[in-house]
Order: sequence, then structure tokens, then C-alpha cells
Amino acid sequence: MPFEPINPPEFPTPIAPYSAGAKAGNTVYVSGVLALGEGGAVLHVGDVAAQTRHILEVIKTTLAAGGATLGDVAMNHIFLKDLADYAAFNAVYAEYFPGAKPARYCVKCDLVKPDCLVEIASVAHL
Repeated sequence: MPFEPINPPEFPTPIAPYSAGAKAGNTVYVSGVLALGEGGAVLHVGDVAAQTRHILEVIKTTLAAGGATLGDVAMNHIFLKDLADYAAFNAVYAEYFPGAKPARYCVKCDLVKPDCLVEIASVAHL
């Protein structure tokens, strides 16, 4: 099955060879999102809540470009640099998923840039 790349024009140029998302059939996949600006500059350094909010807004925009919403998200893949940020991350996450909660997992790991504190990838079904 062919897929359609999703690259909203308002996004900065990706730091690697990938699309922001892809739509295949009734599924929208959103690549792992970091709190990055133009040129790969890390945004909201040291603030996991602000990075999480930025990331979820990027995911929301990518989903919209593929015809989906946060309410269509069935799975989130979450990567945290430090599990001490888990509560602050969850507080913002809960704002974006107030109703039925998608499935998810959360892994502690190093991220592409040392100042990145969180990364999220999503899968939505239409």
C-alpha cells in the first residue's frame, strides 16, 4: 500500500531525512517529535513541560495535515531523558488527552540532542 508523506509547510527543515508524518490508508503516523526550531535549535531548554507542550502542538498540526486529530491517536511512543520529569510530563500530556487515553509506553533514554528532554511519536486511526 502506498503512503502519502506529511510535511506541513510551517515546520522547520527536518534535521534528518524523514517526513513529519505519513498517511497510509486510514492510519496516520507521526515521526518522533522533539522540541526543535529552525536549524535544529532546541527550544525550551531545561523545561520538560514547555517541551512537551511544543511537541504535542507539532503532533496536533501534523495529524491535522493528515486529516486526523489528537482524539484519533491510538498509540503514543514516549521517550524521556530523565524519569524525574515523568510527573511534569504527565501533567501536560493529560491536558492534550482529556478523554479516552491512547495506549502508550514510556522509555528512559538519551535523545538526539542533549538539551532535548522528551520525544513523542504517535499513531492515529481514522
